[in-house]
Amino acid sequence: MNEGSMKKNNRNGLRPEYDFSSMQGGVRGKYAARYRAGTNLVLLDPEVAEAFPTDAAVNQTLRAVLDIAKEVRPPKQRRTFSSRRRKG
Repeated sequence: MNEGSMKKNNRNGLRPEYDFSSMQGGVRGKYAARYRAGTNLVLLDPEVAEAFPTDAAVNQTLRAVLDIAKEVRPPKQRRTFSSRRRKG
């Protein structure tokens, strides 16, 4: 094997024919904000991840938990001025 073919040609390790500096219109991170806005990743513990084979299963279960929580939670009681005692 030719020893010269294993050497890197520039600091990025790209060959001279892949010089992207002459290309126009490229913007780094152009779609990054749009991607982040539509992505919400949550890291599950391994034992929890085993219980849910798909992301749809996780969403379905969490929606059920939210529905149950609404049913179990007592309604907030409104305070009225007549129920307050005046001090002093």
